[in-house]
Amino acid sequence: MEEIFVLVVGAGPAGLGIAACLTKKSIPYIVLEKVHVVAREMIFVEMHLLKYFSLSIVDALVTLSSNLKYGNLSKYGIYRLNEGPFLLKATKGRIPVIDVGTIGKIQYGEIKVLPGIEKINKSKVIFEDKVELSFDAIIFATGFKSTACEWLKDYDFILKNDGFLKNCFPNHWKGKNKLYCVGLSRMGLQGVSKDAIAIANDIETVLRTMLR
Repeated sequence: MEEIFVLVVGAGPAGLGIAACLTKKSIPYIVLEKVHVVAREMIFVEMHLLKYFSLSIVDALVTLSSNLKYGNLSKYGIYRLNEGPFLLKATKGRIPVIDVGTIGKIQYGEIKVLPGIEKINKSKVIFEDKVELSFDAIIFATGFKSTACEWLKDYDFILKNDGFLKNCFPNHWKGKNKLYCVGLSRMGLQGVSKDAIAIANDIETVLRTMLR
C-alpha cells in the first residue's frame, strides 16, 4: 500500500490526537505552536492539588513532572510556553495538550514536527526554513470561532462580539430572560463543574420562589 503524507496544522489537543491516529495508515507531519504537554494522569493530580496549593506551585510541580517524563522536547521541535500550563488555562483559556501517546510517536520518528508555514500552493507547502514538501491531505486543527452572536438574540448582556463571555468569573454564567452559559469560562472541566452547580442552584431558587 502506498504511503499517504498528511500535514496537520495548528496541532493542539485535537491535532495531536488526529496525528496519532493517522500513523496507522499514513506518515503525518505536524506544525506546532508553543505548547505545554502533560501526561493524562497529571490533569487529575492538578485538580486535586489546586484545592490545597496556589496555581503557581501547581504549575511548577506539573512542569517539573513533564520535564522528568518527556525530557527536552525542543530537539523534536516542541517548545514550551513561558507561562505555566494551568495559569494559561485560567487566564487565556488555552488548555495544555494531554498526551495520548503522540509524544512517544514523535520521539520514535513516526510523526515529524515541522516549522511554521510560509506559503501553501495547492498540495505543496513551503515552510519557514525554506523546505518544500508535497502532501496528499492538509488538516487545519486551528480551533474554531463561536457563531452564537449570529443566532442568539439579545446576546450583548452576556456575550462579547467574539462569542465569549462578557462578564468575569464567577459572575459570568447568567444572562437575561433565564439565559445560562455553561463551559464558556475557559477554565476546563473545573469551570464547567462550577458553572453547572451555580446554574442548578439558581434554577432551584427560581422554582422555590414559584412554588411559594
